[in-house]
Amino acid sequence: MRQYMTKRILYLIPTLFGASLVIFFIFALAPGDFLDSDLSLTPERAAELRALYGLDRPILERYFIWLGNALKGDFGYSLQYQQPVGALLKEYVWNSFLIASVSLVLTWTIAVAVGVFSAVRQYSWYDSLITLGVFAAMSFPPFFIGLLLIKLFAVDLGWLPIGGMTNTGSQSTGFAYVWEVAEHMILPSTVLTMLSVGSLTRHFRANMIDVIRLDFVRTARAKGLKEKTVVYKHALRNALLPAITLFGLELPGLFSGAIITERIFNWPGVGNMHMEAIAHRDYTVLMGFTLFLTFLTVLGNLLADWLYAVADPRIRYK
Repeated sequence: MRQYMTKRILYLIPTLFGASLVIFFIFALAPGDFLDSDLSLTPERAAELRALYGLDRPILERYFIWLGNALKGDFGYSLQYQQPVGALLKEYVWNSFLIASVSLVLTWTIAVAVGVFSAVRQYSWYDSLITLGVFAAMSFPPFFIGLLLIKLFAVDLGWLPIGGMTNTGSQSTGFAYVWEVAEHMILPSTVLTMLSVGSLTRHFRANMIDVIRLDFVRTARAKGLKEKTVVYKHALRNALLPAITLFGLELPGLFSGAIITERIFNWPGVGNMHMEAIAHRDYTVLMGFTLFLTFLTVLGNLLADWLYAVADPRIRYK
């Protein structure tokens, strides 16, 4: 198992190298840049800034300079924010990680509980109601759900804040600050959970239905084990295996899926920063954020491989 994981880690090197090549050339070959979108610059000043930041060099030379700096942790300089891209990601990524981690925990907890309960009671009124709710949650776009929740809970009822991470002009500290942030993250976390929980619940339900029909489950019941033991100890562990693959995609998916959600709720995360960078054609920020998502993707796949070994003891001996 250790040898297998070592090989998987080594495979990440050419994967990330190839991804960096594609990412850089996609944005480098895109028409225009931040200097073109800034109408206050004269052509002479724009040419001077291009020479200063190396934008007038051959594209292949620029790639190797960018790659060499990226290996040192330097992802370039944002002309829009006037600070290094690495500092921007460090500042905003934790805000996105906050709502992403809460959404991930809620999504998997709800999906496992509801999916298993629905599979055990297949074709019941509860199963039909859950299926209807799952398809309804998957059908609505995030901006519609977000605006609807703002209208109901923030505008009409006044229970929750409309957006942002803290109140305007807030100087709260300690527990008061934590409570203030928690109130502001309820709505965006709810939207992200609603968008993800539907498809995951369907997978858990389908996997559990297949597993509880297998011979080892019937054998466990024939031995006189309690139904809870049969379902949650024997069947659920085997039903988790196909869903582990999805976990590898959940990690980058939450950050990329939060782009619209963060924009709606004005949450100061990397998704909101990404939208601003697109509007101003700040390609260094876009390259850094896309490379960050690529790293999360390969890290999620590596974590999924490790979870396979935890859930299935047979993999440890291969």
